[in-house]
Amino acid sequence: LSSARYWRLFTSTHRGGSNKSCNKVLKRFSWHWWVCKTREAKIVGMNKPETDPVITQTQHWLEQAVIGLNLCPFAKSVHANQRLRYVVSAATEPEQLIQELARELIFLQRADPDEVETTLLIHPHVLTDFLDFNDFLDAADGVIDELQLQGELQIANFHPQYRFDGTQIDDITNYSNRSPYPTLHLLRESSIERAIETMADTDSIFETNVDTLRKLGLKGWKALGLAE
Repeated sequence: LSSARYWRLFTSTHRGGSNKSCNKVLKRFSWHWWVCKTREAKIVGMNKPETDPVITQTQHWLEQAVIGLNLCPFAKSVHANQRLRYVVSAATEPEQLIQELARELIFLQRADPDEVETTLLIHPHVLTDFLDFNDFLDAADGVIDELQLQGELQIANFHPQYRFDGTQIDDITNYSNRSPYPTLHLLRESSIERAIETMADTDSIFETNVDTLRKLGLKGWKALGLAE
């Protein structure tokens, strides 16, 4: 099972409709992408969970849902060893988010994996509508192509209104990818490959998540006390 296929198990959204707006975003980004690439990627300071309510809620979701329900068997180690970087974006326009995404991808590529293995780029002020967010994902993948990071990094995604293709909006299985805020998850391909090697049957993860969530139900999900 390839690392790309593994993450598609978690992020198979509709991805339908027109991508004209996202092509425009990527075109604008392409015009300036070299500025982002050559600019020194700086640690602007990881937002501290105890001082940032956005991160506090995201961390609670990670602990109670992603780790607590074992929706991602590989998340516990990264979280426990404090190798997860939280970044809260102030972007209010997709173009701003694209440039911040580029900077964070470059930062992750340059960072020591023993210190920062993966990044959650949380953007509470832009792409709050799921269809807009879903259309944006093609532009986000295009940033990886522009920065020539194929095979090194990839992007998973989470959203409060997440909806898998072919499901109803209130289908409990959608909650495997429902986060408190729109979030881009920046991942190292090498980390995914190592994680996959530790499991005999990664194909079963998606099916197991479906079973877990259906047994839990909407009432059980709400009992986790996650932000709506």
